[in-house]
Amino acid sequence: MNQPAYLFVRFLFVVMVFTAPVEAADAPTGTPYTGGIWARSTLSGDWGGLRNELAAKGVTLGTGWQYGGGRGDIILNLDTGKLGLWPGGFLNVEAEGNFVPDDQLRKTTNGRTGSLMFVNNSQIFPTPSGDNFNLPALNFTQFLSPYFGFTIGKHATVTATSGDMNEFAHGKGDTQFMNMALNLNPIIALTVPYSTLGTGIIAFPTKDPNQAIVSLMVMSSTGKASTSGFEDLNDDNLTFAGEGRMRTDFLSMTGHQLFGFTYSNRKFTSIDQNARFIFENGAFEGKKGSWNIHYNFDQYLYEPKKGSGEGVGIFGRFGASDGNPNFMHFFYSLGIGGKGVIPTRERDRFGLGFYYIDVKNPHLQGVFRDRKLLRDEYGFEAFYNVVVTPWLLLTPDIQIVRGAQKEQFTIGNLPGPLGLPFIASRKSVGMATILGLRMQMVF
Repeated sequence: MNQPAYLFVRFLFVVMVFTAPVEAADAPTGTPYTGGIWARSTLSGDWGGLRNELAAKGVTLGTGWQYGGGRGDIILNLDTGKLGLWPGGFLNVEAEGNFVPDDQLRKTTNGRTGSLMFVNNSQIFPTPSGDNFNLPALNFTQFLSPYFGFTIGKHATVTATSGDMNEFAHGKGDTQFMNMALNLNPIIALTVPYSTLGTGIIAFPTKDPNQAIVSLMVMSSTGKASTSGFEDLNDDNLTFAGEGRMRTDFLSMTGHQLFGFTYSNRKFTSIDQNARFIFENGAFEGKKGSWNIHYNFDQYLYEPKKGSGEGVGIFGRFGASDGNPNFMHFFYSLGIGGKGVIPTRERDRFGLGFYYIDVKNPHLQGVFRDRKLLRDEYGFEAFYNVVVTPWLLLTPDIQIVRGAQKEQFTIGNLPGPLGLPFIASRKSVGMATILGLRMQMVF
């Protein structure tokens, strides 16, 4: 049967105590908080100059609360050079909460579409379940020269400036697209946790991070925002990740090309199982290691002022994995994004995107051998971000998704000591239409 249309309303209130990475590019140079109430970048202004003074010393702090998705976020960045301590040091701390009660999780829009991808991406941070408040990031980066530095600590791998960055399609679903598949490459989700302990090197081949950046990381494969991560550190639970992003000037306009890979030596659950093995061992059969590669690009096709962030462009992503244990075998997305294309609406953003996931179906030998439990997934999303004032943003959004889940199952358990699960009932899953509304206030 066809899925009904769903409506979710998200109110995202972001309090900018000093400055925040997401909004920094939009703030006026020098005095980002100064101006009249309808023109300044934050509702509460510059606090008598204190906010600008602290930002100039390398202290930036942003906090936010989201209703309807129940997420709160606090980010602290310290620059040791601007603080007058020593050059090249940067401390990053992030505290984040998700306030959706456990008994309400299946009633949210994410749990009702039958899709692998979260249609409300911001609802999964810092964890996709539970009423919690965690510390997904606590790390330190030290540059030893203008070309090279190292980083160590607990990292949040999805931020405004981290992995799989894209000009028109990136983030946690709070500023551009709402669907997970249009904010990052989902192929890498199996091997790279959102929050995990890790260390690595960062290089700027031209000394300018806006021109090119290369990173090589070693991290835990099972990190969580809700734990310190030290208990998971061992030689058989590591992810190795590399990524390079460079700026291009095709058509004499700004663009970027990004290439990356990840490999984990962790033992995963294989998507191909033998019923006899499960019954004899009381466990699922495992598979050692998983790899993937990913690529993305963005390219302006209309850019009235180079480097301003205004104009219209295209973006795309591609990913490939081993297909087992990662059942997302291939992935691609394509779309159009833009900002400031309407006269007098310089800050408004828009985006149109499509994604497709080639799903490798799990197989259970001996039972349901010829039955496919999943199908390929695809979806479309369009949003328009209306900047009512620089500190008040309203974003209507529509998504149309055909999820990978062909049927929704009700699971029961057989009597006896093993209590093996069985399918009690099932119903078919069709196309889902999701209407969304996001409001953001910057204080």
